[in-house]
Amino acid sequence: MAFEGLAERLQGTLTKIRGKGKVSEQDIKEMMREVRLALLEADVNFKVVKQFIADVKEKALGQEVMKSLTPGQQVIKVVNEELTALMGGEQSKIAVSQKPPTVIMMVGLQGAGKTTASAKLANHLRKKHNRTPLLVAADIYRPAAIKQLETLGKQIDMPVFSLGDQVSPVDIAKQAVEKAKAEHHDYVLIDTAGRLHVDQELMEELSQIKETVQPDEILLVVDAMTGQDAVNVAETFNDQLGLTGAILSKLDGDTRGGAAISVKAVTNTPIKFAGMGEKIDQLEPFHPERMASRILGMGDVLSLIEKAQTNVDEAKARELEKKMRTADFTFDDFLEQLEQVRSMGPLEDLLGMMPGMNKAKGMKNLQVDEKQIGRVEAIVRSMTKKEKQDPTVLNGSRRRRIAKGSGTTIQDVNRLLKQFEDMKKMMKQMTGMQSGKGKKRGKGMGGFKLPF
Repeated sequence: MAFEGLAERLQGTLTKIRGKGKVSEQDIKEMMREVRLALLEADVNFKVVKQFIADVKEKALGQEVMKSLTPGQQVIKVVNEELTALMGGEQSKIAVSQKPPTVIMMVGLQGAGKTTASAKLANHLRKKHNRTPLLVAADIYRPAAIKQLETLGKQIDMPVFSLGDQVSPVDIAKQAVEKAKAEHHDYVLIDTAGRLHVDQELMEELSQIKETVQPDEILLVVDAMTGQDAVNVAETFNDQLGLTGAILSKLDGDTRGGAAISVKAVTNTPIKFAGMGEKIDQLEPFHPERMASRILGMGDVLSLIEKAQTNVDEAKARELEKKMRTADFTFDDFLEQLEQVRSMGPLEDLLGMMPGMNKAKGMKNLQVDEKQIGRVEAIVRSMTKKEKQDPTVLNGSRRRRIAKGSGTTIQDVNRLLKQFEDMKKMMKQMTGMQSGKGKKRGKGMGGFKLPF
């Protein structure tokens, strides 16, 4: 997961100062040294690090912080605010032209994920904003680039404009915009050519496309895993074309995150979207304040809520809530809930969005095994309807049959049944607390483990 190393280092550093009743100048200096090392290790541009440290130190040593009742927490607040500002301050939204269509040029080096990002963005605009985009295959040099975009377009039922690989990209872009106007598409996404490295020929072609179609957005697709190189590429493209934004691809990968933190500061180009997985719907608007919060271990509740609103059926959720309150929760309900949660994305990512989960006992290095979840699902699906509704009927012979049918052991089945009962008890205790009946506030979670 992106930022993992940086998050661990920063959170460890900030924990030392969090509860301090008094903070000295020496404390701040020592903390800044640790923060500086953490950022440099994350491949953040050294000039950016230098400026960031200077800004944080100036504010952290100010009267407001040093003389406050909770100086340790105030310092963390300053770090959070400055980290947010470094990544753009607030979400930068995609342009909307007063005279449709809105034209977006997708640019970047070969291999950065530009074609996939084009399809992802088109899908996002249609699903989230009810737009009607037209994808344009203007990369005539890379073998199979046109075919790749057409395949992605078919996958999401999105129109793709192509004139093959014998027509100049400038003419393709021009005719695509004319077609979009005639057919009332409100967005045109031009997938331009890339190179393995920046060269003058590529830049001249992109400049001609820009001059011909006058795009509202020029978005650079940057591979977040390339680290400092991504920042250098962004700087070059920005100097030549005047970028309006960036899309970070592969931000879900094993990347140190330096590109995300440096791109805005070096080019003054906001990051507008981040690719959080390979699937076509795994493109998310980039929220600097939420990303800063996640890096510092404060969670990202707003993104979690948005994921839930998008993927979870509200009526079903209310019905489940009612069943939980009455402890009438069955294995059928459990399966339904598991499917809805899984539709929101990898469980590690969801847990990472919950405030304080990184500090919870046993959660720091949690790796949720998707295969294990599959085994749990297999056990439940091997039960009869009656067994799912009333697990008390599960005697020894029934448990042996379920274990055999699900390819697991009797011990696995017994463990799941025990954890399911623990979960029901916990639900009852928690709903009792919410209604003011429970007196054992804070208990009920002890010893409970996820049933997978």
